[in-house]
Amino acid sequence: MSKTSTPGHSRRLTKAHKMSFAAFATIGAAALAATVVPAGSADADTTVTAAPVAWTQAVEGVQAKTVQHLSAQTKLATDAAKVEAAIKAKADAAKAKADAEAKAKKDREAKAAASRSTVRKPVYANNLDGWIKESLAIMKAHKIPGTYNGLYKNIMRESSGNPRAINNWDINAQNGIPSKGLLQVIKPTFLAYHVPGTPLDQYHPVANIVAAANYAADRYGSIDNVNSAY
Repeated sequence: MSKTSTPGHSRRLTKAHKMSFAAFATIGAAALAATVVPAGSADADTTVTAAPVAWTQAVEGVQAKTVQHLSAQTKLATDAAKVEAAIKAKADAAKAKADAEAKAKKDREAKAAASRSTVRKPVYANNLDGWIKESLAIMKAHKIPGTYNGLYKNIMRESSGNPRAINNWDINAQNGIPSKGLLQVIKPTFLAYHVPGTPLDQYHPVANIVAAANYAADRYGSIDNVNSAY
């Protein structure tokens, strides 16, 4: 039997093929229409969400990187603040230590100075030379003028260096107020010109000398200017 196709059969295959191609074309167009929607179309809100999803993922990635960057910067700032605080604390501690050491040194120096002052305080001999020298030191502190020679010459003339000397025959003695001591001062004069820090004793050699020198300075300018009874 011959395999030659009849015209009718060829036409049926051709028609079937054309119909298949048309169906594929229709499906393709529909798929394209589903993914690309004209701007302003009523169906714009039903556009496939593939692009927005990709955009969201990109934005979220940038945000994540930004957060990580900010976190790193914050950590660096925190670390820097900690280092600065540690440096400041160390500097404050060093300053406090230096201040304490300076104060301790100053206190030691003050105590040493006081100790030296105490140790070096003069010890005067209990004789005429020592009495005059001690009197001169007190006179200097109270700004009372006078010299060693001025005191010595007047003491020798008035009492010959005897701190217990007393005049019982002059007018003062007759009035009941005899002159006493190294520089022969009467009691009212001694009390009026007594120098604080010395004994309130008319016979005390240093108290007597200083009071008499104070009186002579007030009346004559200095004990050095006295060359006779005063």
